[in-house]
Amino acid sequence: MKSISYLLGLACFLFVFSSVYGQKFNGLDTHMGNLYRTSDAKTRSISPENFTGEKGKGGMATEGTGKHASQDLGQGWKVSPSVEIKSKTTFTLAEITGQGAIQHIWMTPTGKWRYSILRIYWDDEKEPSVEVPVGDFFCMGWQQYAPITSLAVAVNPGSAFNCYWTMPFRKKCRITMENIANESMMLYYQIDYTLTDIPDDAAYFHAQFRRVNPLPYKQVYTLLDGIKGKGQYVGTYIAWGVNSNGWWGEGEMKFYMDGDKDFPTINGTGLEDYFCGSYNFDNKGKYQEFSSPYTGLHQVIRPDGLYQSQQRFGMYRWHITDPIRFDKDLRVTVQALGWRDGGRYLPLKDDISSTVFWYQTEPHAGFPKLPTKDELEVN
Repeated sequence: MKSISYLLGLACFLFVFSSVYGQKFNGLDTHMGNLYRTSDAKTRSISPENFTGEKGKGGMATEGTGKHASQDLGQGWKVSPSVEIKSKTTFTLAEITGQGAIQHIWMTPTGKWRYSILRIYWDDEKEPSVEVPVGDFFCMGWQQYAPITSLAVAVNPGSAFNCYWTMPFRKKCRITMENIANESMMLYYQIDYTLTDIPDDAAYFHAQFRRVNPLPYKQVYTLLDGIKGKGQYVGTYIAWGVNSNGWWGEGEMKFYMDGDKDFPTINGTGLEDYFCGSYNFDNKGKYQEFSSPYTGLHQVIRPDGLYQSQQRFGMYRWHITDPIRFDKDLRVTVQALGWRDGGRYLPLKDDISSTVFWYQTEPHAGFPKLPTKDELEVN
């Protein structure tokens, strides 16, 4: 019996070992434990110095925003480090053909971030899977810099936006920026990606923006609904503007999945609890900003005694180790609650914007129409 048990155990070990280490590595999902592994993946990067990402084609520009500065040096000397996107135009940042994944995006846009709309299209789809104002995509919804140090998003001095979401595609990827402002904008950017085989079970990255200002009395705020397909919810960013005195985050986050109607499967206990804080984010009578790998209250904008009259907050939570999985459909809401006299809840009429991130199989349901320019304005 011992010999049989030993052989069965050895067989199981060899099966697991061969499954993990015998498979051909595709170069994705890198971490400290597998950086030593080689693969056939090809690393590429798109920027204004190499719009196509082609091998050996960087730094060839003779025209660009750096032409004057480089006039004494010539080709190869930072001739095209950025792009100007004219008012009311859309610029294609990247168009990639083949199979692979976006692994890092860096950019530093000028102008009003709510007026620069980032869109990403996978394969041959006509409607974007990502449609978000650029500031909100990088957790900067209030047009003010605040540092973030997290696994999925990093915002560094000064106003350097980075994201590290893995975004696989099988045929094609197209990334655009629309400038809806009345002025031109300048954009420095770099999109780092890998051309490689994508697993059959890889879902597509999605991100969606919403705003309600003010939230109608006794209504819940909907972050996401109408989602059809199989996937996992992986992140939330909320820009919350307070329109009343007192604590504003007593409401509960709720996740309705796979046929849930009146009552959700996942029901939180409070907004600061969902963002992994507690007791009003209070430290000695003040809101305490923090930024960590998975969660953060990274931005607290306090009244200045003049025109900046309202308190405003920026919060993120990444479901990296705890993705919320759904098989058929998903809806996400949050209540807006404070306190009123007599220890009773006060339904709030606050200014709430959200960007949510998820992976799902395609095709995805249509997004709600993006708010108008006036409705996007930070005011």
